Amino acid sequence: MFPAASLLMIVLLALSITASPVEIRNSPITLPIARRLNVSNGTNSLLQQDKARVAALKDPSFKHSAITTPMINVGNSYTVAVGVGSPPTTYTLIVDTGSSNTWVGAGTAYAETTTSVSTGNTVNIGYGTGFFYGTEYTDTVTLGQGLTIPHQSIGVASIASGFVGVDGILGLGPVGLTLGTLIDDPTTAIPTVTDNLHSQGTIHREVVSISFEPTNSQPVTNGELTFGGTIANKHAGPITYTPITTTQSASTYWGIDESISYGSTTILSTTAGIVDTGTTLIFIATDAYNKYLSATGGSPDSATGLVLVSSANYKALQNLNFHIDSETYTMTPNAQLWPRALNTYLGGDSNAMYLVIADLGTTSGAGLDFINGYAFLERFYTVFDTSRSRIGFAKTPYTDSDIN
Repeated sequence: MFPAASLLMIVLLALSITASPVEIRNSPITLPIARRLNVSNGTNSLLQQDKARVAALKDPSFKHSAITTPMINVGNSYTVAVGVGSPPTTYTLIVDTGSSNTWVGAGTAYAETTTSVSTGNTVNIGYGTGFFYGTEYTDTVTLGQGLTIPHQSIGVASIASGFVGVDGILGLGPVGLTLGTLIDDPTTAIPTVTDNLHSQGTIHREVVSISFEPTNSQPVTNGELTFGGTIANKHAGPITYTPITTTQSASTYWGIDESISYGSTTILSTTAGIVDTGTTLIFIATDAYNKYLSATGGSPDSATGLVLVSSANYKALQNLNFHIDSETYTMTPNAQLWPRALNTYLGGDSNAMYLVIADLGTTSGAGLDFINGYAFLERFYTVFDTSRSRIGFAKTPYTDSDIN
């Protein structure tokens, strides 16, 4: 018989080379995610900040010309607490799968400790909703209950704009998005937090899982971010994976291929788009959006910019279906509704019914034809799997919730 330690090593080796999907449950690295609205900067601010981000995502060169770009404060952010330094200072960072650099200093100033090492490199990144300019450091990053990542690259902002009530960003996008962000070394990719957790042996697979619960409260802790695997009780039924799309520019991000139907009517044929925690709404190509407006009887609201429907139209609303490979992920009429309890935060009527589908601003066939933002993610468990270049989705106990 094998000694216990040897048997464990064999099991781990088998997991590392198997070609079949393996769900690693009860990962030790799980952080709570909090949602916070900040829409004090005027009407339409939520839609405007989302549209500014959409423009940046559709134009990869945007991140290199950030400082001259007009800024809009982040309206809806999803944050985690991350420690930096030894002893660590805790920073509130936006969870962003649409960018890959991790940085601090927008709010709480960076505190240098014995583990802080300046590389001397200058970092400059634009996000549409804001930008930061500063210096690259390596430092110890702490996640959760004392789990540390030594020598993690972080940006330290000397100038930051557009980030209110947060300290920076935890970048969870593909590592390729870091290319060009170091002004002094634009051809070098910067290992992300997830990269280093994997390369340092802390997690077995380079996987990030995100779980949200639909909510009509503000602010609220309503999600979990898990590194290295998945949490079984956060999803209902199996996780089904789809490969990263090969279509540019969606392939630069966490991009997938999907089609969308309203009821039984296809409004967007199979095309490429992205999955993004940093976008609040669901954006679809203009031709699909116009079909959606016509089918729902909705119209853009002058106060919020969101799609407004009457009570009668809402009662007639049909399911919105996202077809990914052979699977269909359905958003019920209630799931398509912005939480009515939060209408006034947008400058809207407390009794109105606003929908979470918005116009991407370009017609389909542009290479990035949809963005499945938070409104989608709060209904489906999502797994970002760098190790196998794929994204997984599953229903959750809240997929069909009538909370709104």
